[in-house]
Amino acid sequence: MKILRYLVIVMLIGIVSSTGIAGIAFSESHNIAPLTAESEAPLYEGGDTVTIRGAIKDYDRTDKTAVTVIILDPLGTIVSIAQVSPNEDTGEYEAFFKAAGPLWKLSGEYTAKVKYGSQPAEATFQFTGGEALTCGENQELVNGKCIDKEPPPPITCGPDEKLENGICVPKVTEEPQCGENQILVDGQCMDKEPEEEPICGPGTVLVNGQCVPEEQEPEEGGGCLIATAAFGSELAPQVQFLREIRDNTVLSTASGTSFMTTFNSFYYSFSPAIADLERQNPVFKEAVKLTITPLLSSLSLLQYVDIDSEAEMLGYGISIILLNIGMYFVAPALIVFKLKNRK
Repeated sequence: MKILRYLVIVMLIGIVSSTGIAGIAFSESHNIAPLTAESEAPLYEGGDTVTIRGAIKDYDRTDKTAVTVIILDPLGTIVSIAQVSPNEDTGEYEAFFKAAGPLWKLSGEYTAKVKYGSQPAEATFQFTGGEALTCGENQELVNGKCIDKEPPPPITCGPDEKLENGICVPKVTEEPQCGENQILVDGQCMDKEPEEEPICGPGTVLVNGQCVPEEQEPEEGGGCLIATAAFGSELAPQVQFLREIRDNTVLSTASGTSFMTTFNSFYYSFSPAIADLERQNPVFKEAVKLTITPLLSSLSLLQYVDIDSEAEMLGYGISIILLNIGMYFVAPALIVFKLKNRK
């Protein structure tokens, strides 16, 4: 009987242990995020290749949606953007960025925001190839970001004291009642001195009496998403041509830089969705390629002119815009009008 009792106890212990191990394994397998993201290295220098990789849980190989990766600097400004297709067998993805150029100008913590459909993820890394981030007068640098300094704790005076000009002084009986714009100094009411607003340094603005970093709009984006999807690769001659026109011609002037800042805010609000449709629908892809061909032809005119001033940039830029309006809107409208008159 004792032997049988011992055998029953051993069997119960084994059942409980195996159940616990299985439960832990089940829990770990179900704690995987739907979309993961990580940086290949924690720190990069100027000229390095930044690698962002991750995986999509339960990836459906029939879904042609691309993974969008956006790189933000310590101030939250877009420095680069790319779209990559996941591996059909594993759901894993990799995106590569060159840590060089005019937008990679700040050292500190950079953030990679990743999105696949409605699933978000992000990763961080340190970049040491730019200038040190300068914080405002009332801010301090913490982990590569400027944060507001905590205000000093309030001064607490004793029961027989009062706070006067930041100092606890003994209370005086029968204190005179001063006006709204007066203070009590040595038992007398005196007019308050007007407060002078602080003078903020370059790159900062005055907000609620404090100098804070001035928000900056992204000067330029990453790749030309619609053209890249239409011609199949970022190395396609048409995509390289658009990038050279942007970097070497448009961004060489202040007016061109201002135009690109406004254009990027509008362009990247819809271009990822159109690029996904091009990859999923070959007919739509060919239609987009045919549509943007006249635009490429008009932009090629900028290769044959010398732009050495703001006035020339404005003149040629407005001319190109009016030419495209004529090709895409005025000419089709005239054709439709003439066809209706013939009927």
